[in-house]
Formats: sequence, structure tokens, C-alpha cells
Amino acid sequence: MSATQAALTELLPLAGDTFDKNKVTPGVLGFIVFAALALAVWGLMKSMSRHMGRVDFKEAPEAGAAAVAAPAAEKAT
Repeated sequence: MSATQAALTELLPLAGDTFDKNKVTPGVLGFIVFAALALAVWGLMKSMSRHMGRVDFKEAPEAGAAAVAAPAAEKAT
């Protein structure tokens, strides 16, 4: 028997004794739920990015700036 096998046979019973059988772990169902949420967030971010790219927003000038710009435009003609 090699040293590695001897060490494993000595340490494996210790690992088995320290495991709490009443401990709740997420398991496969937790992973599936987490993966589904991650895919949903990715899809929403992709959709939001596409919708924000379609927005054509032009800010209206303020009332005071329009009054100043009108006489300047008349002087230019």
C-alpha cells in the first residue's frame, strides 16, 4: 500500500465524522434556480440595451436660451 492510499484511508473516516447530516445544502435545485435567475437577468439586460439604443432623445432648449438665440439668428440674415 502506498503512502497516499494509507493517508486517504486514515483521513476519510475523519471527514465522514465531521459532516453534519442535518445541514441543509442548496444542491442541484439551488443551482438550477440560480442559473435560471442569471439567464433571466442577462436577457433583461440585453433587452434593455436594445431598447435604449432605439431611443432618440433630443432635449428641448430652455425658454431663456430660445429668446437669446432668436435675435442672434435674425442678425445673421
